[in-house]
Amino acid sequence: MEKLPQLSGQEVIKALRKMGFEVVGRKGSHIRLKRRVNNKVFIVIVPDHPELAKGTLTAIIKQSGLSREEFLKLIKG
Repeated sequence: MEKLPQLSGQEVIKALRKMGFEVVGRKGSHIRLKRRVNNKVFIVIVPDHPELAKGTLTAIIKQSGLSREEFLKLIKG
């Protein structure tokens, strides 16, 4: 399994937007993104920080409904 890279909140948001997530709100430094797939709604909160902790990034990936591999492809591509 490939190691997760060190990413900023903006880099994560950019990758999620490639998958169809839309920014729907902001509270302080936390940005809320939403994506509808058929009858499912995925809501992800991303801190707008210069560096995200590995655990935070892992939680964001799980909340997005993407696999780790799918997310890493978005980051690279």
